[in-house]
Amino acid sequence: MAKHWVMGALLPAVALLGGCATAVSPVEVTRFHAPDPVARSGGFLIESMVPQASDSIEFRTYAAAVSQEMQRIGFTDEAGKQTLVPSEYVVRVDAQRSVQSPLVNRSPVSVGVGGSTGSYGSGVGLGIGIDLSGKPKNIVTTSLSVQIRKRADNSTIWEGRAMTQAKEGTPAAQPGLAAAKLASALYSDYPGKSGETITVK
Repeated sequence: MAKHWVMGALLPAVALLGGCATAVSPVEVTRFHAPDPVARSGGFLIESMVPQASDSIEFRTYAAAVSQEMQRIGFTDEAGKQTLVPSEYVVRVDAQRSVQSPLVNRSPVSVGVGGSTGSYGSGVGLGIGIDLSGKPKNIVTTSLSVQIRKRADNSTIWEGRAMTQAKEGTPAAQPGLAAAKLASALYSDYPGKSGETITVK
């Protein structure tokens, strides 16, 4: 059975973090939707695309950020409401984080030849540079995927994906700050131009 979340307790924290969202790197956003007009109102419930992740605090953080944006553009979060009629829409949410070392394609020693081109002896100067700056921080890539589906026929009316990167250990790499920024970027100018990839700063 799908689980639906009451977002009220998390919204103040998400809103507070959203005020600091400028610390996050630019967000790459791609969206697809049905022909206009795209729905801008109606009741919804949030579900996780990955059921086993639905109990995690991190998922709830992203779900709260998505709920806040859905309500901002005109939809109604029906989580926790006692209604006999199911919500008109189901909003499916998934968040992924990966960590990559910047040293994968990086050499600590570089050799450069200055001057004219040609054989080894024709150059004016030879320089050897050694990187003494220390090990660079890993890069955290965070992505948020959202689908808005009609409950009646399970058809998708809108979907999008937002992705950003930050250095590991920085505030921008934290789930709360990333969630607010990603959700805000994903829903900017909703529904957006279908099939277009944009960068939101």
